[in-house]
Amino acid sequence: MPASAFPERVWLLRHAETSAPHVFNGAESDVGLSELGVRQSAAVAGWFRDHGLTAVVSSGMRRAIATAAPVATACGVPHHLEPDLHERRVGPMAGQPFALHDGPWADTVRHWTAGNTAFTTEGAESFDDLAGRLLPAWERVVAAHPGGRVAVVAHGIVCKVLLLSLLDGWDVSGWQRLGRSANVAVSELVPLANGRWKAEALLSVPEPVLEVEESHRTGGVRSEA
Repeated sequence: MPASAFPERVWLLRHAETSAPHVFNGAESDVGLSELGVRQSAAVAGWFRDHGLTAVVSSGMRRAIATAAPVATACGVPHHLEPDLHERRVGPMAGQPFALHDGPWADTVRHWTAGNTAFTTEGAESFDDLAGRLLPAWERVVAAHPGGRVAVVAHGIVCKVLLLSLLDGWDVSGWQRLGRSANVAVSELVPLANGRWKAEALLSVPEPVLEVEESHRTGGVRSEA
């Protein structure tokens, strides 16, 4: 596919903080944003004003829509939904306290990074399941915006699976090296001639969002992917 068939640039970002940031909010949990999340969304919307966006795309989940809509409004561009960019299905883990270093999620990451990408826990999507759902959705998004400059608002695990599947030189073994997908962490992507993508920024939280977080420090553990 020629380079002109792709967007000129895509900013892939995680939604702002949810109203329940300390538990697993999978696809089963369609929660909205916290007060801090609303402020984060406003801050990133202002940051995007100077980026020449032509469109905003998000999953259909409330937390993604609430993050994406202010960006589209601030930039005066359309906001489209791609439902298959929804959060990972997590089964019985939904609503359970989040643990980064032990428990079912940590065990899942260990299996994935060791190459067992089909591994999952009860009712949850594996890396293979996610890639099988997300990559066609990504292809639909980029095909719809040739030459455009597009912000895509999704979810933490969704962003990481896409990055590890799309970026030149990366694969699932780099899950830990890629780092934390914080709320409103943005990756700036440009297409390569080989059909892969290059990151000019990777999981970087914009300065206006960091300033909002500093002024509204809540503490505690934030869920990550």
